[in-house]
Amino acid sequence: MQFLDEDIYEAVKNYIPKVSEYVNSHGGGIELLGSKDGTVYIKLTGACGGCSMSLMTTKMVVQKKLRELIHPTLNVINVDGTAENEMPQDAYTGPKEEKVEATDEEKHGIIDNIKHIVGL
Repeated sequence: MQFLDEDIYEAVKNYIPKVSEYVNSHGGGIELLGSKDGTVYIKLTGACGGCSMSLMTTKMVVQKKLRELIHPTLNVINVDGTAENEMPQDAYTGPKEEKVEATDEEKHGIIDNIKHIVGL
């Protein structure tokens, strides 16, 4: 595949919302971790993170859809903590973004909203 890791990463990043519809419907999510040499590294989260069907979901849902949308030889690996599914340290992980921590006031507002929703 003759694409830069950065290009593949950006393409996958743009298609993640479309690809994750199935995963979301099962209470899960997809986190894009990086890309290297035609392989995309993701992490299934939520209910899909520890599911015994995560390999099937990765290959038959996520990889299949990304191959249709981006390139037919694209590989997808779910980084699940096993040695065979590790992401290389030199994989492209996207532009470095500064993380912004919520203020105490914002955190308090979120907690109040949750309490209101659950009736506390």
